[in-house]
Amino acid sequence: MNNSIVTEFLILGFTQKPELQRALFIVFLLIYLVALLGNALIVIAIICNTTLHTPMYVFLLALAIVDIICTTSIIPKMLGTMLTTGRSISYESCMSQLFFFTWSLGAEMVLFTTMAYDRYVAICFPLRYRTMMNPHMCVALLGITMVIAVTNSWVHTGLILRLTFCGPNTIDHFFCEIPPLLSLSCSPVRINEVMVYVADITLAIGDFTLTCISYGFIIAAILRIHTAEGKRKAFSTCSSHLIVVSLYYSPVIYTYIRPASSYSFERDKVITALYTLVTPTLNPIVYSFRNKEMQTGIQKVFAFLRH
Repeated sequence: MNNSIVTEFLILGFTQKPELQRALFIVFLLIYLVALLGNALIVIAIICNTTLHTPMYVFLLALAIVDIICTTSIIPKMLGTMLTTGRSISYESCMSQLFFFTWSLGAEMVLFTTMAYDRYVAICFPLRYRTMMNPHMCVALLGITMVIAVTNSWVHTGLILRLTFCGPNTIDHFFCEIPPLLSLSCSPVRINEVMVYVADITLAIGDFTLTCISYGFIIAAILRIHTAEGKRKAFSTCSSHLIVVSLYYSPVIYTYIRPASSYSFERDKVITALYTLVTPTLNPIVYSFRNKEMQTGIQKVFAFLRH
């Protein structure tokens, strides 16, 4: 229920300097186009190629969809505030943006863990892979991911909806995220902070730990590979995956582990950009475009479009 006096918020954006805004507009527009087109291409390639209808690519498909929703819920509005003097966003639109972003945040974290488990089974139990990662297991893992993501989003959005915003209404951020909204609340935010802390421990730190454990077993299995070339390729893939995962989890954990009173807006805008803008752009490159099967699938899509 909306008990707030405030009916709209003013989003200050990434910076107030006009000369920087022009440059940042171009940068963020390019980031959005790369993320949107890259992830959309992955979605089309996986759907249209039956050879890619395997657990690994189904999870990549889900990740690409989540990244499209994440970036689309944030960047278009942010670009709009850079182009015009109108920086307002209605209370309802702000809550909608918060819901979809929080959903994508939870879904992405669980998907990273699911994908790491899939690779662990494929590398450590290759002969049992088809049995262990059967279609029922894939559907179950995706179902669990969605349930966790929706529950996480409903809880945090619902708790924000219970708060009273009586002014000021200026969000010193580039979108509606939990920490800056808590700092504007006129009512107590203790329950919100506790639930954010619990989610950070269970979802962020918990998923990051499980992901690292999976890759630990994968690396141990790689060390048993006899050929140097095989080891090099496997280590290259694992290291790039771990870099992207760390780049995502670290700023998320840092942002949400602290109380709202300690939030530093200027510094934390840059940190937030890592998991809202950079990671969704890197995911297609690291997880998909370097994969030969995916490259073949994308080539088939382009060949179909040409004809």
